[in-house]
Amino acid sequence: MKITNKKAFYEYEISDRFEAGIQLTGAEVKAVRAGHVSLSSSFVRIIGSEAYLLNAQIFLYEYARPDGYDEKRTRKLLLHKKEIISLKSKIEGLNLTAVPLSMYTRGHLIKLEVALGKGKKKHEKREAIKKKDQMRELERDLSDSHV
Repeated sequence: MKITNKKAFYEYEISDRFEAGIQLTGAEVKAVRAGHVSLSSSFVRIIGSEAYLLNAQIFLYEYARPDGYDEKRTRKLLLHKKEIISLKSKIEGLNLTAVPLSMYTRGHLIKLEVALGKGKKKHEKREAIKKKDQMRELERDLSDSHV
């Protein structure tokens, strides 16, 4: 099971990727395994000496108690201290943003793939859409000529 953040590739130029564990409650783990997660507007922030996932939406598990459940609560990422220090230095030094790309299961663990990205400008986004459309047309023409 893998949930991807498709907006991240549109909004950012992705460079470095790394894997992090995530601290969840029992009901959240079941919701993630069922695929009830949205990473579209989420981001990673380093506060003090800890990394946190902010604004990620894990929907309420249908059999869990809804008492005081916050879908967009801040969740702690499980990283080694050296990883956090290098991440913090890259973010501050190169003016990058830490963006979650996907959430997936590895065995019985739930992992988050985080990448460093530089925000794209509006004209860069238009160029990416134009390039994607051209590739789609080219593939369509090639498949039509083989038939």
